[in-house]
Amino acid sequence: MDLILLPQHWSAILCICIMIGALIFAAIKKYMMTYALIVANFVIFIITVIFEYEIVYGLNGEVFQYAGLGFRSIYLNSELFPQIYTIFTSMFIHGGFAHIFGNMIILFFVGIPFEQRIGWKKFIVIYLIAGVVGTLTHSFINPDSVVPLIGASGAIFGIMGAFAFSYPHDKVIMPIGIGIMFLTKIKVVYAVMFFAVLETVIVFLDVQDTTAHFAHLGGLIGGMILAAILIKRPKRKDDPFDTNITYSYDSDNKPFRDNLSSLKPLATTPELKDMLKKIESESVPQVRDIWLEHFVEKAVCPKCGDKLFHLNHKIWCDKCGFKTKF
Repeated sequence: MDLILLPQHWSAILCICIMIGALIFAAIKKYMMTYALIVANFVIFIITVIFEYEIVYGLNGEVFQYAGLGFRSIYLNSELFPQIYTIFTSMFIHGGFAHIFGNMIILFFVGIPFEQRIGWKKFIVIYLIAGVVGTLTHSFINPDSVVPLIGASGAIFGIMGAFAFSYPHDKVIMPIGIGIMFLTKIKVVYAVMFFAVLETVIVFLDVQDTTAHFAHLGGLIGGMILAAILIKRPKRKDDPFDTNITYSYDSDNKPFRDNLSSLKPLATTPELKDMLKKIESESVPQVRDIWLEHFVEKAVCPKCGDKLFHLNHKIWCDKCGFKTKF
């Protein structure tokens, strides 16, 4: 029986288009990659619920063949190597609601603040490469496995590792716990230590479950290495990255409308002016911060026209050094 090397069912092809299209759209429109990844994963999950066998495993008539979007360790063999593309597509496929919900909630709370700090380009590079490293780690441990490996866990662990390596004292909201998860405001380094220790214990005890724990550890380590290579923190005297930052989900932040005059020069279009009015009038911190994120994403540097970044009530441009406070 000949093996199918490319996806044949329209649902699998549609999922690939969604994966690629979401990332391209976010890059062109300058939306956050974290949002694009979350939306793409949930849309693909809905399609997967309907066409699970065709998307995850691949199906030709009533005979399962190696043509799904899940990655298998045996794809590293020369005969099946053309299916290596699934090392990327598998990151967008999930096996159940609990699987995707757990991954996406962590990506939401960790991905947004981390992407704000380093920009979307470095973020998506770390996300994808760390996911590949996690998958390869699992494959080297299980070289003959024909069980599809799916899920974004390796990539998300990579983001966590990179975040903890780069900004260990920054605080974020994270789901922490065993069995029952609680949303807790915690330093990134402590959250990563918790998950790293948990995964290490599970691997050491050789717990038999359906989770690829080696992929988690591989992604985590890969993310740290990538952060050491790609991320250089500013060395300016007024470094906006201090050692005890709380991300803007913190409800203790002062209302931005107390002093927003410094943002008015950035509101150069009707859309930005409308956003600024909403920021000024919004009293709910979380909603206000979302509008501020959109405002900075849409605004450009008044000096050089390049992308702006913001953190801890400061806005700056990496290209020309422009900065302002609010």
